[in-house]
Amino acid sequence: MRWLLFLSRLSFICGFFFLLSISLRVYNWTHDEVTTSTIIVIGYFIGLIIVPVTNICYLAILFTKRKLKDSVPLWLVLANVLFLASLAYYIFFQYDHPVAY
Repeated sequence: MRWLLFLSRLSFICGFFFLLSISLRVYNWTHDEVTTSTIIVIGYFIGLIIVPVTNICYLAILFTKRKLKDSVPLWLVLANVLFLASLAYYIFFQYDHPVAY
């Protein structure tokens, strides 16, 4: 189950960069285009793929009645679930514009 630990760590990094990329929308604190584009690519594009895949793997492990805490620390699982919740909020509720009829 070392692959799940690696995937969890990668998902944590991508989730952290997702939060950094959201903060870049509010204020450009880097003042460097290369750094900004790297943060955005890792946060938005890679994070939108890796974070849900990791949480689906967590669910698959839980459905097979294995113990998740034996292979991945609990704080890492909780952090990835919170990153998934922030991704879902960003996708579904941030850009939800009601249609006026």
